[in-house]
Amino acid sequence: MNMRRYQRMEQFRVPPGFRGRSKVYVQLWWIVQATLFALSPQVMYGWRRWLLRLFGARIGKGAIIRESVKTPYPWKLTIGNYCHIGEEVQLYTYGEIEIGDCSVISQRSYLCAGSHDYLSPAFDLIAKKILIESEVWVATDVFVAPGVRIGHGAVVGARSSVFRDISPGTIAVGTPAKVIGLRKMREESQKD
Repeated sequence: MNMRRYQRMEQFRVPPGFRGRSKVYVQLWWIVQATLFALSPQVMYGWRRWLLRLFGARIGKGAIIRESVKTPYPWKLTIGNYCHIGEEVQLYTYGEIEIGDCSVISQRSYLCAGSHDYLSPAFDLIAKKILIESEVWVATDVFVAPGVRIGHGAVVGARSSVFRDISPGTIAVGTPAKVIGLRKMREESQKD
């Protein structure tokens, strides 16, 4: 029986310049990430910000980045001021990932800015920027697909999968994530 071939992995190649740095530089980052970054005590947020910046990431002031966060190419990463990036978050920076000020990416979430062209026999790499605007909450264990934009102040509920843009100020849940309402804020108490 002669079966059709859908993938010819022997033809797969990483496009020139895809990583954005040399193979040696990439390997050096991976060693630093597995040791100096991952083994640092939880409270050493400044240390981890410094390491990421050293390797080209743009990290805002006061960002809290946990020691178990992983990113293959930090030079494709931008994290704004006062963001919180939780335990075991994967920032898969095959494409750029930009996270706006005061946003929270909760534990075990996966922001995936790269994939493969499944129609290509060589399984070509694809990179598409993910933009998480300011004051967004991506709750626990959320998957965000390549090319997605999550608008200012939006909330994505736990265990959701986001394959399309989410409008500002909305609440989205499910797989695929669907908008179920607007984010309404309680009035801040007035001091006498």
